Amino acid sequence: MSVPLLDVNAQNHALKDELRSAFDRVLESGFFIGGPEIESLENEIAEFVGAKHAIGVSSGTDALVCSLMALGIGPGDEVLCPSFTFFATAGSIFRTGALPVFVDCDPVDFNICLDSARSKMTSRTKVIMPVHLFGQSCDMNAIVSFANEFGLAVIEDAAQAIGARYQGQGCGAIGDYGTYSFFPSKNLGGLGDGGMVVTNDDELAELARKMRNHGMAPRYYHQMVGGNFRLDAVQAALLRVKFTHYGDYTRGRQENAAYYLEKLSALDGVVLSDDAAAKDAKILLPVTRDGNEHIWNQFTLRVKSGQRDNFKQFLADRGVASEIYYPVPMHQQECFESLSEHSLGALPVTEMLSAEVISLPIYAELTPEQRDEVVAAVTDYIAQA
Repeated sequence: MSVPLLDVNAQNHALKDELRSAFDRVLESGFFIGGPEIESLENEIAEFVGAKHAIGVSSGTDALVCSLMALGIGPGDEVLCPSFTFFATAGSIFRTGALPVFVDCDPVDFNICLDSARSKMTSRTKVIMPVHLFGQSCDMNAIVSFANEFGLAVIEDAAQAIGARYQGQGCGAIGDYGTYSFFPSKNLGGLGDGGMVVTNDDELAELARKMRNHGMAPRYYHQMVGGNFRLDAVQAALLRVKFTHYGDYTRGRQENAAYYLEKLSALDGVVLSDDAAAKDAKILLPVTRDGNEHIWNQFTLRVKSGQRDNFKQFLADRGVASEIYYPVPMHQQECFESLSEHSLGALPVTEMLSAEVISLPIYAELTPEQRDEVVAAVTDYIAQA
């Protein structure tokens, strides 16, 4: 049985009538840039994540760029960010002219390591950008405390974590700015690109609103140079349809993750990544930290002893898709090789994870038969490994 990594049609085709109705609503309204669909989505997202303000933008990447620009980050500034992340985290910093300073991560939850961040601090450091990777929150109390100690702004890259919670608080609504992506693979995935910036600060919200629209307020008056980071009204209307189903999408992922954890942890040589036996295990399973609500944008294993690529091929031969997030960390990317040693440098945990991680299908629309096929493939791999 074939098991794809993701099946967006299984989710979207079930909503054809609602999505077409939303498109017709925008078509009839004539509001294609700005307007009531944008404002309604912003209000709905702000209430959902527990933020005072939400500002719709064109993508998760542009949400990061917009936030950095609104904070005045540019040449001569440094921004701390994990190396083990999607390219947009680092690329957005580089595009402002600031220096991305790459730090190591935790081997259990994959999130930013503050000891590593502390070792990279200089007088030029202005922002720390934690990434809530794979749908699980960083330790935000520790990050906020760290930021306050050094006078840093906090931009939460919550592209993979809309709806995730940290001690009851919504990821993204804790720092100065939080950013989300509505890329189709996300728990709240659009039918194209889209993103959101959130904040609880009135002044920062106003800056972000101006920044997404060429720095303009009022019309044709520019106090700053911004960008064209606007979210389309059609995309907002489609997202509003899908947002009403968000709870089902995330519960489905959580149920699939719980099933994987139950079945796979019973196998010999497979343990949770924080288990005392992890050193001698063949496969390490992901862990949810205490106080976190994990939304499982990805279900990411670690395959030990240099066997990750063999495991991936074994799954492929069984018709089970998988993906490596991420095979080349940011500090080893060719486009950044000219940066200073301060920015780059060896990051041992990140480099280890890039050689071990692999993600299994976790999307909510997996059938029980497909889910069992994934478990059977892993079981058979363990038996012959």
